[in-house]
Amino acid sequence: VRADGTDGNCVTFVLHDEDHTLGNSLRYMVMKNPDVEFCGYCITHPSESKINFRIQTRGSLPAVEPFRKGLNDLMGVCQHVLSTFE
Repeated sequence: VRADGTDGNCVTFVLHDEDHTLGNSLRYMVMKNPDVEFCGYCITHPSESKINFRIQTRGSLPAVEPFRKGLNDLMGVCQHVLSTFE
């Protein structure tokens, strides 16, 4: 994890062994949070399986909180789709 700034409200997370499937879904879930000012991701190189996932929040909210909430919300959506499918 790389952090920019001293307050932790602007952080770039490096996620290994991931691609657009997680990156775009997680970006969508994180951007639903009204305290998030910016959220985006990029894949460093097509031959590398890692993404840089950046979150910037408003105020003093640490960026790791909407990141965790986005992951938990995404897991909930996936569980709902799985249970509906079965």
